Amino acid sequence: MNNSYSNSYKEAGVDVTAGYKAVELMKQHVKRTVTPGVLDGIGGFGGLFELDLTDIRKPVLVSGTDGVGTKLKLAFLLDKHNTVGIDCVAMCVNDIVCCGAKPLQFLDYIACGKNVPEKIAAIVSGVAEGCVQAGCALVGGETAEMPGFYPADEYDLAGFSVGVVDKDKIFDSSAIQAGDAIIALASSGVHSNGFSLVRKVFDIEHCDLSAYSAELGRGLGETLLTPTKIYVKPILELAKAVTIKSVSHITGGGFYENIPRALPEGKRAVVERAAVRVLPIFDLIAKVGGIDERDMFNTFNMGVGMCVTVPAAQADKALEVLNACGETAYLLGEIQDGEKGVTIC
Repeated sequence: MNNSYSNSYKEAGVDVTAGYKAVELMKQHVKRTVTPGVLDGIGGFGGLFELDLTDIRKPVLVSGTDGVGTKLKLAFLLDKHNTVGIDCVAMCVNDIVCCGAKPLQFLDYIACGKNVPEKIAAIVSGVAEGCVQAGCALVGGETAEMPGFYPADEYDLAGFSVGVVDKDKIFDSSAIQAGDAIIALASSGVHSNGFSLVRKVFDIEHCDLSAYSAELGRGLGETLLTPTKIYVKPILELAKAVTIKSVSHITGGGFYENIPRALPEGKRAVVERAAVRVLPIFDLIAKVGGIDERDMFNTFNMGVGMCVTVPAAQADKALEVLNACGETAYLLGEIQDGEKGVTIC
């Protein structure tokens, strides 16, 4: 039995016993994420993971870290905390898989004004679900109770992931040629980017988030809180079937910032505007906020969570594989010679 407690610390606003209870409540969720390689459970000073290098001749570790950002304000207002953990995992592992790496492990960091064990466990349940979707293990984390720094009912959430890829199998964007096909993988919504603008547009602290929206087919709050889609498994499956030259994770900065990050000098992505399957939430944001199309495509994913570049001759096969994985995938455009960047026409 753990007999660690401090009345003085509790009087200062930190209840260490609440932390112990939170750990006990989250263990059932963490257990879902255990994969081969995990050597120890939650509670130690470090997460142990045995690296299996079978079929990996030149292992390269790939790391990614990110947070959920101000999307958390929606979770506070709706008092719904079991999905933002998926966003946290997604923002890290979707970056890692862009070079062809398989995420192996994940750690989270939760800083809060007051440790309410049930709320912390709900947050971690989302993290665990994200890890399951990504096929990686939740090997540890940290919950920091920081009274006076965060309001009692608020928290911040960030994460860190490590993956591995064979050096010879890293996606090679330098091989991109004019005529290569750009394939879109549909997003699930706004994901976890641009929420400072979203919050301003809808004045979310003062609007009715639960009200039904005919344009969205559900409530605004529910739509905005939809978790970020995790693309790890379909991308890794696609890599077995076709030659992937590059992958772009469409996050903050939208098309104009993220697509060029996966292009070599002298190559330009040409996106067919008519091909983009814009989700209703983005039309609503643009209408209510009076935001022009250029700014929308430079802030949001607009319904495209990832872009994959493959040889034109393999485009049909790529679409077949991705759709078989349950993705909504379609041809978005092509690569052309020109100044590195994006043209939407």
